[in-house]
Amino acid sequence: MKKIYIVFLVIPFLLTAQETKKSYFPRTLNLAGEVIKTSFKTIPSDFVYMGKNVSEDWKKTALYTGVVGALVLVDKPVTQFYQEEIETRIDYKLPNIAINNNEFPWLSGNDAYIFYTMAGIYAGSFFSGYEKGQYAAINSFKALAYSIAISHVMLKTVFGRSRPYVSLKNKTADFENPTDNPFDFFNSREGEYIFEGPHGTSFPSLHATAFFAMAKVFQMEFDNYWIPYGFMTAVFLADIKSHRHWVSDMVAGGIIGTVIGRSIVRSSWKARGLLPNKEKEIAIQCIPSVSSKYNGLTLVATF
Repeated sequence: MKKIYIVFLVIPFLLTAQETKKSYFPRTLNLAGEVIKTSFKTIPSDFVYMGKNVSEDWKKTALYTGVVGALVLVDKPVTQFYQEEIETRIDYKLPNIAINNNEFPWLSGNDAYIFYTMAGIYAGSFFSGYEKGQYAAINSFKALAYSIAISHVMLKTVFGRSRPYVSLKNKTADFENPTDNPFDFFNSREGEYIFEGPHGTSFPSLHATAFFAMAKVFQMEFDNYWIPYGFMTAVFLADIKSHRHWVSDMVAGGIIGTVIGRSIVRSSWKARGLLPNKEKEIAIQCIPSVSSKYNGLTLVATF
């Protein structure tokens, strides 16, 4: 009798497991497809939100612009202090995790920690059917792509700022055409627009832009500051001596990256119906009201 009971207990379990296996992959693929589809559809609105971030809160935009401008004016002593008092005190390295020791940008060096982490989050979220994780990973990849396009390709080309000496105090450098003049802008990049080169590529910092953009995405998606910003900071500081920037370059990059990351998430939230009430659009209709007792207007607000 016990054997019969065991059989009757096991059979439903096996049938349920088989049914779950049949339905698991279609659901997983459907969810992943919907996430990817939505993420591509929101690309135009990502840039719309970037424009809104800059134009709607003009006081904050003016403040940040003023901060960067003021830093440019005092960049030489501030950057020299940074080189001598901060860079020299931070000295640690991360193990090389590049696959096959490749040297492709963002797949090698310390940047690989960022790329592979994002890829791992997406893979784990894909197989577990975790929607928020998939959106966070894809949005962080978008943040990286936008950072490269906006900071590295466009803004570096427009401003063409020369990089400072590795040591402003001793005027030493391990690359061509360094300067101790923080106002040395509008230089030619000499055709090096995609891959990093030493000519006119100081402002703004690509790494600061990308790291802040990706950290902002994860901070907003998971409502957690410490983990994303702590992780990005640890990776950034592990290569602190190789960035070769004026301080204002890094501050500007951080501000631009924050705008990029915030805009991507707000655009994604709108498409997913997750925007906070204060950020949702309010539609107001004005309807004439006419009756035997009174004439007037009826205002209808739709939230």
